[in-house]
Amino acid sequence: SSRIFMVWFIAHSIKQIQNEESVILFLVVWTVTEITRYSFYTFNLLNHLPYFIKWARYNFFIILYPAGVAGELLTIYAALPYVKKTGMFSLRLPNKYNVSFDYYYFLIIVMFSYVPLFPQLYFHMLRQRRRVLHGEKSERLSH
Repeated sequence: SSRIFMVWFIAHSIKQIQNEESVILFLVVWTVTEITRYSFYTFNLLNHLPYFIKWARYNFFIILYPAGVAGELLTIYAALPYVKKTGMFSLRLPNKYNVSFDYYYFLIIVMFSYVPLFPQLYFHMLRQRRRVLHGEKSERLSH
């Protein structure tokens, strides 16, 4: 869902940020990630998984994941002035629905949500890497 959000509600919707280097960064990271992931799936289905593909699947994320998150956060940050200036996707009171939504503050909340979520997902991948590449059991399973 974060990719749909980044593509449609940030990069596609805010033309002024489409040439930001941060957009290139997250798109390149996503591309390499998907090439690696689907190569892994394909070779696995063919019952012929080269070690390099397996190694790449469980090692590239170490650099790609933080780089992708950085690209996403920098892109959202670059979008903030345009969102604030235009009020895009925001709903102000009074209106017939009697609700208010401010997309600018929503984006700030999204950015802050990376703080607790990134470490959880990153350490999950590190545990999977250890289990798959080194045959170690998860700490939760070994007790």
